Amino acid sequence: MSGLGGEERKSLARLYRRQIPPDEITTHEFNRELCALSFAIGRQLAALVNRRGKITAVIVGEARESSLPELARPAINRQRFSGLRYLHTHLKGEPIGEDDLTQLARNRLDLVLAITVGPEGFPGPSLLAHLLPDNPEGKVFEVYEPIPAGRLRIDFQELIGALEEELVRARRAAGSPAREGVILVRAAVERKRNRATGFKPVALEPAASERELAELEELARSAGVVVLDRFVQRREKYHSRYLVGEGKLRQISARAMQSGADALIYDHELTPAQVLAIEDATGLKVVDRTQLILDIFAQRAQSREGKIQVELAQLRYLLPRLVGRGIGMSRLTGGIGTRGPGESKLEADRRKIRGRILHLEHEIEQIRRSRAQRRVRRERREAPVVSIIGYTNTGKSTLLNALTNSQVVVADQMFATLDPTSRRLRFPREREIIITDTVGFIRALPKDLFAAFRATLEELADADLFLHVADAASPSLEQQVQAVEGLLGELEFNRTPSLLVLNKLDLLDQGMTRSLARRYPEAVMISALERGTFRPLLQAMESRLWPQQELAEETLWQALGF
Repeated sequence: MSGLGGEERKSLARLYRRQIPPDEITTHEFNRELCALSFAIGRQLAALVNRRGKITAVIVGEARESSLPELARPAINRQRFSGLRYLHTHLKGEPIGEDDLTQLARNRLDLVLAITVGPEGFPGPSLLAHLLPDNPEGKVFEVYEPIPAGRLRIDFQELIGALEEELVRARRAAGSPAREGVILVRAAVERKRNRATGFKPVALEPAASERELAELEELARSAGVVVLDRFVQRREKYHSRYLVGEGKLRQISARAMQSGADALIYDHELTPAQVLAIEDATGLKVVDRTQLILDIFAQRAQSREGKIQVELAQLRYLLPRLVGRGIGMSRLTGGIGTRGPGESKLEADRRKIRGRILHLEHEIEQIRRSRAQRRVRRERREAPVVSIIGYTNTGKSTLLNALTNSQVVVADQMFATLDPTSRRLRFPREREIIITDTVGFIRALPKDLFAAFRATLEELADADLFLHVADAASPSLEQQVQAVEGLLGELEFNRTPSLLVLNKLDLLDQGMTRSLARRYPEAVMISALERGTFRPLLQAMESRLWPQQELAEETLWQALGF
């Protein structure tokens, strides 16, 4: 309130003590007092009013804008609006603008009322807007025509009661209220390539963006949350703070209010500053793709080794994100005003995390040595090792169970298996192999997770043959195959012989089967659910593992049950 005189401060204090009838949005008398003072000081004035009609805050803005203070998060409830209406003046006759709608969506306000200040400081027409429940038209805001001064005849309690009742009904229809609801967000950027004549834009691929967002939705489902909506925005470049544009983010925030979403999941790895900015702009928890995958791994880890590796990855991800004011993190920031006990606590937390990381890294190193010893013993037995690799949720564990009559956990979820599992598989003429199921791969595997699971992935170094299992029915088959081959290259395992196994043959028609056979002539097609399709796979494995020996006859395979 800098720049205000004593009388103006007294007028503000009187304004703060006013009471508005609970069934009215405002009163003409209150509008007159608000407009007169706003006109006198030449700045916008705003008041926050609760459901009982009590003024909870009076805000002095600038000539063309006023900003809300940050509202307490406990006031925001999935089943209702915030319980506050925002009444403010417009000195220049402006319409309901982007700032007003942003305040509505971000703070889940009951409504916004902008009162035009006339030439003599008297109230002019009022501009009313509020959020809408989910509707077939996809409309987010209801913006009324200008209402003449003294003609605002809307029963506030009846309006808000009807809107909130509709919100609850829409949310129940959208998904289970007991599970966390999320909205998926992706920014698809138009990339440019250098040519002799300069930069030429490359056409965006909507299908690729949809495929990647579909994968994110599958990850979210595997994490146990309900996907309420999804947004893709195509841009020439990322917005530096939000990745998507400010208008799109406001639309997402409003949609979150309509659907009752608790969080946004971005199909990107966000910086700590971006997480902070998006949370501040939307009032929602923000999760990036890396954090989502880490959460899935944390849910799936069963063995001591798996839990150590997941915890290590989580701590490496968390450490650089301790500084910031994110909803799920510390509210402390560096700089003036934050030194003293607060900073000491933050530094203590950092030291604890660094110490824990060192301890876990030591345990991982011990696991690595133990694995190396087991590999030496395995080599002495001279049993060939076959590792089943592939994209997550392509049927690797199902294939292991079918080949070896095992009971490894199988689920139609991404990363259902984290811990490597080894079994023996008998071939004709008293020959045996060790066949190992490994953790699934995924595009852009988070670097912290990649580093933590390196000890597990090193098991692949001993493989004599990779069975690269791919989902033949997936529209992303080619991209998934390329992602796995790229990760093998990063691990320097691309010299190990590999046999591509196209799984889920039972989901293909004859035309699709013939098309895939032409695209991947060296691949073997199977259905992991049908042992009768395994003979070509086993014969291909036999010819690669024992190339100089005579292959088994049909009767020998039949004796083994294939």
